[in-house]
Amino acid sequence: MVSFISTRHFLPFLFVISLFHVGYAARKLNELVQQQPLLLEYHNGPLLSGKISISLIWYGKFKPSQRAIVSDFITSLSSSSSSSSPSQEQPSVATWWKTTEKYYHLTSKNPSSLKLSLGEQILDEPTRSGSHSPGSKSFTSWLEPATNPFGNGYFQGPAEAPLEAASACPGVYGKGAYPGYAGELLVDSVTGASFNAHGANGRKYLLPALYDPSTSSCSTLV
Repeated sequence: MVSFISTRHFLPFLFVISLFHVGYAARKLNELVQQQPLLLEYHNGPLLSGKISISLIWYGKFKPSQRAIVSDFITSLSSSSSSSSPSQEQPSVATWWKTTEKYYHLTSKNPSSLKLSLGEQILDEPTRSGSHSPGSKSFTSWLEPATNPFGNGYFQGPAEAPLEAASACPGVYGKGAYPGYAGELLVDSVTGASFNAHGANGRKYLLPALYDPSTSSCSTLV
């Protein structure tokens, strides 16, 4: 006896089966690329602490709008608002920065955290046209000197090529991240750009996950 199955019913069935396999494969991939446990050891060195003013030297032809991105970021770090304050739009740069406080609490019975503020800004534009162009510096450059300023603070691996608070979590920006996928992020409704932190003056930033020493894992804002 020969049975015939209508394509009208069979094709949707195949589509459902295909979706099941795709979803299962994605879950298996995520399981395979789960990060191995991290451990940033403390090497008994001092951490930066107290109130530090950051002065910026702009070498090159930077537009005011370009300079404002960095200066607003520094202002966001020193914001007195936290995740418990309803006036601060969350997730915020200030909340991201508060992760550093955990390093200080683990190294001292009387911890003194680091408070950054925006200092003087100096413009050093070259007189020869085209001799220099604006560049950019990763926002994580503010963080790692705080937790490993002299090479004997918090890090993993060899001292000459250490994994530090931010570099220990490469490519991780949101929950569910794995190599090639930054994780679940927020999307700006106007520009369509991805971000995960709100900053001063309505700024939106995309900040990397930080190593959380209290959980020995990468901590994300979203």
